[in-house]
Amino acid sequence: MVIYSDRSRTDASPKRESEPEAEFYDRIAGPYWDQVREVINEWSSHLPVDAQPGIRSRLRDRNNDSNVFSALWELYLHEMLIGSGCTVEVEQAAGDRGKYPDFLVTHEDGQFVLEAVWTVQRLKGSAYNPLIASLLDAINTVPSPNFYLAVTINRTGAKKPSQKRLKADLARWLEELDPDEFIADRELRDGARARHTWAEADWSISFEAIPRSPESRGLPGRTIGFYPTIAWFGGESELVLDTVKRKGTKYGELNLPFIVAVGHAGFLPEEEDVKTALYGSSHGHARRDGASTYTRLANGYWTAPRDNGHERVSGVLVVDNPAPPTWATKSPTLWHSSHQNSISAPVLPTWKAARLVDGQVEREPSVTEVHTALGLPAQWPSGDPFPRPQRQ
Repeated sequence: MVIYSDRSRTDASPKRESEPEAEFYDRIAGPYWDQVREVINEWSSHLPVDAQPGIRSRLRDRNNDSNVFSALWELYLHEMLIGSGCTVEVEQAAGDRGKYPDFLVTHEDGQFVLEAVWTVQRLKGSAYNPLIASLLDAINTVPSPNFYLAVTINRTGAKKPSQKRLKADLARWLEELDPDEFIADRELRDGARARHTWAEADWSISFEAIPRSPESRGLPGRTIGFYPTIAWFGGESELVLDTVKRKGTKYGELNLPFIVAVGHAGFLPEEEDVKTALYGSSHGHARRDGASTYTRLANGYWTAPRDNGHERVSGVLVVDNPAPPTWATKSPTLWHSSHQNSISAPVLPTWKAARLVDGQVEREPSVTEVHTALGLPAQWPSGDPFPRPQRQ
């Protein structure tokens, strides 16, 4: 059962803001993306037969991008496990609550349970407004052979504004600007003429014109060069902490090492965020001899003072930017539990490891490169995902 059919694809344009992930992966043309589709098809065939229809349905879901991201995350983890010599059972009953974690893994030293979790950040104050994506797509269709635009969303409205009027307003403004004047005159480039604000109903969007270099003028491509910054709800450490809390006690007593593998959409958490979420905030103490010692505050997942079942999680597996373009190059890190009652988690050869020792995090490198377990070349996918258009 294939996810993506082998057919001729001709649309090589980058993903549109309002385009579903499933549609993009099936639509995008080019050798780079052919490699991605081929690997996804192959990895899907390595799942147990009864698990393949579910993963196919999620990867083809055009109504929920999170289904696509989480399915890719699980495919990646499953392939890494079997490529590391493990036997993997999918959604087998485990624990004393009659539930079914994602993977029951058997390796040379025994068994462990791995639960794959995909998280999505929320926009500050409200859910993401889909009208913004629609407007950004409209802005990208405004002809702008001489300038890129930096976009700032000042205020959003409840109803969709007129894209036709927005595009006409931008086109008139851009036609009045001379890129050579902007390049030659810094004051002009930094002045009021380089900025424009469009407002209608409850919407307000500001634009800054950035001149294209002479060699890039007139080439096809997106009008927007700098997208609006986004204010996220909460901090990354809280996101990791809440995610692990949600899964940590779901299965009750497992009597096996239990690893929570956290994939992440949005801004990826920095290592300091992961350390804070799992081991607590770092606190330094200055000694009389001038040296410093460090402890961790009791506000981490494994360092909280009360008995909350957190010792059931043996480790948390985190990958920086877990997406097809980085599958072959980004090594996962297993963060070991610092709770004295946790069952020790195994470390596969392609995993880096981190553990808390005397208030400090000690690290161990991976033994082998991650691409070896995935059966991929070191430089995969090869080529350019979006080749630069050639001047006609």
